[in-house]
Amino acid sequence: MPPRPHRSSRRHFLQFSAAAASGVVLSNCRRTVLQNPSTLPEEPPATAGPNDPLHIYTWSDYVDDEVFDRFTQATGIRVEVQTYDSNETMLAKMQAGGGQQFSVIYPSDYMVQQMVELGMLTPLEPERLPGLREDLKEPWQNPAYDPNNAHSVPLSWGTTGLIYNTTRLSPGPTDWDFVWEQQSALAGKITLLDDVRETLGATLKALGYSYNSTNPDQIAAAVDRLRELKPALAAFQSFGWEAQLLTGDLDLCMTYSHLGNALPLENPDLRYIIPASGSSLWTDTMAMPKTAPNPEAAYAWMNFIMAPENAAFAVQRLGFATPSRATFELLPLELQTRDTLFPPDEVLARCEGIAPLDPATTELFDQAWTELTSL
Repeated sequence: MPPRPHRSSRRHFLQFSAAAASGVVLSNCRRTVLQNPSTLPEEPPATAGPNDPLHIYTWSDYVDDEVFDRFTQATGIRVEVQTYDSNETMLAKMQAGGGQQFSVIYPSDYMVQQMVELGMLTPLEPERLPGLREDLKEPWQNPAYDPNNAHSVPLSWGTTGLIYNTTRLSPGPTDWDFVWEQQSALAGKITLLDDVRETLGATLKALGYSYNSTNPDQIAAAVDRLRELKPALAAFQSFGWEAQLLTGDLDLCMTYSHLGNALPLENPDLRYIIPASGSSLWTDTMAMPKTAPNPEAAYAWMNFIMAPENAAFAVQRLGFATPSRATFELLPLELQTRDTLFPPDEVLARCEGIAPLDPATTELFDQAWTELTSL
């Protein structure tokens, strides 16, 4: 799968169903979730003893009490977790010494590529991850962001799209164009992601261009198109809008498929769509920093979460799409056939992974985004 977006503001944590709500509060004394990076030791130990916990640094989407309990019961290894909301936050923490604290991290695809180039990830030993590549669906067996999965284990994947209130918008959107066509009706009731590559990419797609266009004229046209829409936006906001959509204060939001599949379970009036002209694809992975203090526990965790029965349990708890063939076969039919979770091939064929940009184009995107978000 192609790389995950540059500067991606991450979707906010929401459990996949009401039945999973008990996993939100991590009050179990057998592990600790640290929300404030300043609470971490400045110079953690470089090595771990046999009774030391596994320290994981991950997206809040992937934190679940019962999954960690199952691991501890199976291995005797305690889990301690800290969460982040963007790949760049994670990278900055790792560059500041977090690599000595954490044994497993969850970089998205493009960040794997970047961290490999920076020499921050340890090469994985294939013999310690038996069956990894054989079990993966074809797109993840030899991904462009990490050939042969030499430094990372694909965990989940998804799309970016629109979620809307069907009682307020009928007919609802089928493509990106809808937000411009219904700009007056949607005024003050719409949010787009606070993410330059996703939102500018979707606008490029709406104009008939690639999500990854580097053509200055096409980028300028997309910026102009977003400038037209800006007065109707409630906000550029990647998370924190969920309650407003659930209560009817918002009508339509751009979001990732995690939330797109979760929120309709909270309110059946909501519907998530993947725009017909195509969208972005992303993959999240598990990786081990070169300075990981407890590699034995890291391998134990990766093997545990890759085991099909454990992975299927996590998918049903957390609601992500799995790249594992065996795990997919264990999922309930309702999940296997949910086309917003596992889109059909013809939909995926119209989607793109967001590719890295050259420095000049990155600067062009950032300048445009600064202008748009400061208006």
